[in-house]
Amino acid sequence: MLSAEVPLSHLGPSVLLLLQLLLPPTSAFFPNIWSLLAAPGSITHQDLTEEAALNVTLQLFLEQPPPNQPPLHLEDYLGRTLLADDLFAAYFGPGFPSRRFRAALGEVSRANAAQDFLPTSRNDPDLHFDAEHLSQGRTRLMGALQETLVAARALDHTLARQRLGAALHALQDFYSHSNWVELGEQQPHPHLLWPRQELWSLAQVGNPTCADCEELSCPGNLLGFTLLTSGYFGTHPPKPPGKCSHGGHFDQSSSQPPRGGINKDSTSPGFSPHHMLHLQAAKLALLASIQAFSLLRSHLGDSCFSRLLDITPASSLSFVLDTTGSMGEEINAAKIQTRHIMEQRQGSPMEPVHYILVPFHDPGFGPVFTTSDPHSFWQRLNEIHVLGGGDEPEMCLSALELALLHTPPLSDIFVFTDASPKDAFLTNRVESLSQERRCRVTFLVTEDPSRVQGRARREVLSPVRFEPYEAVALASGGEVIFTKDQHIRDVAAIVGESMAALVTLPLEPPVIVPGKPLVFIVDGLLQKVTVRMHGEISSFWIKNPAGIFQSQEEGMGPLGHTHRFGQFWMVTMTDPPQAGTWEIQVTAEGTPRVRVQAQTSLDFLFHFGIPMEDGPHPGLYPLTQPVAGLQTQLLVEVTGLGSRGNPGDSPPHFSHVILRRVPEGTKLGQVPLEPLGPPERGLLTASLPPTLLTTPGPFSLELIGQDGGGQGLHRIAPQPCTVAPVLLELSGPPGFLAPGSKALLTLRITSFSVPQDLDIRISVNPSFAFTSNLSRAHLGLNESTWGCLWLEVPDSAALDSMVMVTVTALGREVSLMPPTHAFLRLLVLAQTPQDQLSASSGPVVTTTTPVFRSSTLVTQGRARGGKAGRPWWGTVGGVLLLLTLASW
Repeated sequence: MLSAEVPLSHLGPSVLLLLQLLLPPTSAFFPNIWSLLAAPGSITHQDLTEEAALNVTLQLFLEQPPPNQPPLHLEDYLGRTLLADDLFAAYFGPGFPSRRFRAALGEVSRANAAQDFLPTSRNDPDLHFDAEHLSQGRTRLMGALQETLVAARALDHTLARQRLGAALHALQDFYSHSNWVELGEQQPHPHLLWPRQELWSLAQVGNPTCADCEELSCPGNLLGFTLLTSGYFGTHPPKPPGKCSHGGHFDQSSSQPPRGGINKDSTSPGFSPHHMLHLQAAKLALLASIQAFSLLRSHLGDSCFSRLLDITPASSLSFVLDTTGSMGEEINAAKIQTRHIMEQRQGSPMEPVHYILVPFHDPGFGPVFTTSDPHSFWQRLNEIHVLGGGDEPEMCLSALELALLHTPPLSDIFVFTDASPKDAFLTNRVESLSQERRCRVTFLVTEDPSRVQGRARREVLSPVRFEPYEAVALASGGEVIFTKDQHIRDVAAIVGESMAALVTLPLEPPVIVPGKPLVFIVDGLLQKVTVRMHGEISSFWIKNPAGIFQSQEEGMGPLGHTHRFGQFWMVTMTDPPQAGTWEIQVTAEGTPRVRVQAQTSLDFLFHFGIPMEDGPHPGLYPLTQPVAGLQTQLLVEVTGLGSRGNPGDSPPHFSHVILRRVPEGTKLGQVPLEPLGPPERGLLTASLPPTLLTTPGPFSLELIGQDGGGQGLHRIAPQPCTVAPVLLELSGPPGFLAPGSKALLTLRITSFSVPQDLDIRISVNPSFAFTSNLSRAHLGLNESTWGCLWLEVPDSAALDSMVMVTVTALGREVSLMPPTHAFLRLLVLAQTPQDQLSASSGPVVTTTTPVFRSSTLVTQGRARGGKAGRPWWGTVGGVLLLLTLASW
C-alpha cells in the first residue's frame, strides 16, 4: 500500500541517445529507449521524462475541456498506453499534429541525457546525487528548476527546456543512486523539491555504509542503518573507507573495499548491483518527475506551462521587417496577413502561440519584440513607420539572427525587404543557426527596378547581391520569392498557408531539368495539396495519376484552382487529391522554383549521434549535425501515427531513408531503417556509414515507406542537413551566470576526416567581454585540441536575460572547408536569486490503493488541506495520474 503526506510545493537538449549491445553501464538510469538493447526491461531517463510530461499534459487536458470538442474522460485512458498523438487527436481533433510537442519533449529528454556526456556535468557528483553530496545535489536541483522558471517567463523556451532536462536528470538519479528505496520508502522524498526544508538523517563522513560484496548482485551489502547515503563513482572524489560505491564495470571505486555498489540504473546485475530494486526506484523517480512538472505548472500557470512544452499544434508568427521609406506596401502586407491570421484562427488550435517582430534598416536593427498576446503584437506592428531612405544594403541578416535567437524551434520566419544585405558576412552563421533552430526562413523580396523613391542607390548594384538570401533559404528549407509592389499583398498570403502544418513533398528530380517533368507522390494521408511556382515561366502543366492534365490558365481547372500574381503562380488542388504519382512540366527562362506542399499529421523528426564506448557514460553522443569521417547514427521519430483514421487500419511501415546532395539532388545513397521499441512510438534508427558523409556540405533526408494498404509514403525533412568538417563542442558552467562574475567555458575541436588548419572566432550576444586561449588550431587526423573561454559578466548585465555564445571554426583554405559553428545559451541571474519555488505552506495529498495493470499504473487518492485555486499535483477527480508508456 502506498501512503504518504506530500505538500504541493514538493511536487512538482542535441539528440536521443542509444546504447549498443554489450556496452558497459552508465552511471545513471540509462539515457533512453535505445539503451534497452543493453539491458532489456529497464526504465530509462527518456521514459521517465516523457511519461511524466504526458501524465501532466493529460491532467491539463482533463481540467481544461477543449473548445468545440467533446471533453476527455479519465476512464478512457485507464489500462492504455499514453501516446502524444492520441492525446492530441482526442483533445484538438483528428489531424492536428503533435510534432512540436514531441520535439519539445525531445529537447528536454536530450538535455536530460546530456548530463552524462557534457564535460562540465558528467563527473560532477552534485549533479547526480553521487558521493553523499545530497544537500549539494538538492541545491543544484532547485537551482536548475529556478532557472527553468526564469527562462520560461522570459519566453526563452529552448533554454528553459535545457535547464528542465538537467533538473529532471538529477531528480531521477536520486532514486537510483541513493539508498532511499532500500530504506523502505514508497513515496518520493518529501523535501527534495521543498527548498525551505533540510534533508534529514544524512550519513556523515565517519559513518560506514556498505559491506564488501564480491558478486555482481549485491542485495545485502548495505549495513543496517537508517541514514541516507549514496554511492561513490570513479576516483573524484575518492571513496572514504567503509563507504558504498555506485557499482558497475566502469566504476573504478567499486574494486576498492568495500567492493560492489548500490545503483539501481537497470535490471541487469552486470550494470547495477541493486538491479532487483530497479523498478521500485524507477516508479519513485517517475512520481518525483510528475511532481516537478506539476510544480512548474502551478508556478507558471497553464498558458505559460503549455508554451514551455509546446502543448499545441500551432506554430509561431515571426516577422523580420525592413522599415526603410520604400517599404510601405510590404509593411501593409504584413499587417494584412497578421490581421487575417488573428481573425481566422482566434480560439482555434492553430492560433499562434508566440509572436516575434524584428525591424531593421540602415544602420540599425531591432529591438526584438516577443509576446504571446496577439493584440500586443498587432499594436506593435501598427506602431511601425518607415524611416526614410538610405543606400540599398540593409542590416537584414543581423535582424534575422536576432529573430532566430528568439523564435521557437520548428517555426517559419518571414523576411520582408526590397534590399540586399549589408551584413553578408553573417551568411554562414545565420545558415547554421537556422538549422540548429530547425526554423524555415522565407524571403519576400520586392525587387522592382522601376522604384525610384525611398531608396538611394549610390553605385551600380551586383546582380548576385541577393545570394546570401538564397543561401539562407536553401539551408533552412525556405525560399526567396521575388515580386513587385502591386503583388506583395497577394503573394504574402503564403504566410498564413505556411503556418498550417504543411509538409514539403520531395520532387524527383529536385531541380528543373529542361524537357523532363518533376515527379511527386501523393498518399492518402495528404490533403490541401498546393503547387507554388515563381520565375520567368512561360507555360506549365500538371498531370495526376489518372492522366488528367491542367495547364497554366487561371481559374478553376480539372485538378484545382490556379492563381497568378506577376511571376508567382499557385495551384490549389481539389480535395481529396488522387493518390499516386503526379507530374509537373515547366517551361521557363532562367531557374524557376517549384515547391509542392500539403497538410498531413504524418511527419517525422530526426537527430544524429555517434557511439561512445570509452566510459564512464557510454552511449550515443548527441550531435546537431553529422561530422565528416564519423560513423553516425540517424534517429527518426515518426509523428502522427496515432491519428491515421480508422483504428483497425494497419500502421504505416518505413523501410529506408534516402540521402541526396543539395541543391543538385545527386543521390548519396540509401540506408535501411530498424524499428526500436514499441511500434506505436514510431522510433527508427539507421547507421550512416562514413562513406556517405565524406564531403562536407548540405544533404536532404527522405523517409520512404508504405501505408497499411501498400500505398507509398514519401516524406522529406523540412531543412537540409549539413555535414560538419570537424566536431566542435562548446560547454559552459552547469548553472547560471551572475552579474560581476567570470564564467569558464570549454571548447574541444576534433577532426576525423583530414588534417585541418583552423581559425577560431568567438562572438557573444550581448557583447560581454571575453578572453580565449585558442585562436588557431592545427589538427591531424583523429586529433583534438582544447581551449578555454573566460566570459566576463558585467555588473550591469540584465537579470533574467539570455546570453548566446557562438564559436566558429574556419578553414584557412576557405574554399576547402565551410565554417563550423557551435552555439551555447546561458542565463543571467542574481548571485542569490529569490527562491521562486518556495512557499510557506501548501495542500497535502494522501495516496492509497495502488492499481497496477500491464503498462499502466494508476494510484487512487484523496486531496486535503488545499488552498482554493491551486491544483494538487497529479490528481484529477481524486485520481493520481501515473499512466505510462509501452516500454514499461
